[in-house]
Amino acid sequence: MSHNEHPADECCTEQIVHRDRVEQVAQHLPEDGQLYQLAELFKVFGDATRMKLLYALFESELCVCDLAQLLGVSQSAVSHQLRVLKNARLVRFRRAGKVVFYTLADHHVRKIIAQGLEHICE
Repeated sequence: MSHNEHPADECCTEQIVHRDRVEQVAQHLPEDGQLYQLAELFKVFGDATRMKLLYALFESELCVCDLAQLLGVSQSAVSHQLRVLKNARLVRFRRAGKVVFYTLADHHVRKIIAQGLEHICE
């Protein structure tokens, strides 16, 4: 907000409801349950450690040991955050012998991360 703007400048000075616009938007709003799920998904992105993990997995498939070394945190801390990401269906894993490799769950996760980075770099 600039020095010449006031919070009141951001509100209507007259109460007018644009019914046609309201009705059009109301037809396209997702159901409350879907909006709740979307809000919960975005909460998962609200942690810097989880974002580092996602970005690392954006670059390459990695195991817990790799991720712990990369982030400079314990394997148990990485495992905990990966569980959160897995429960949100943002990452998946595959076992190769005694090693478990993690990767982004699908191309949608890759797009969310790429678009988020693009947005903050504008």
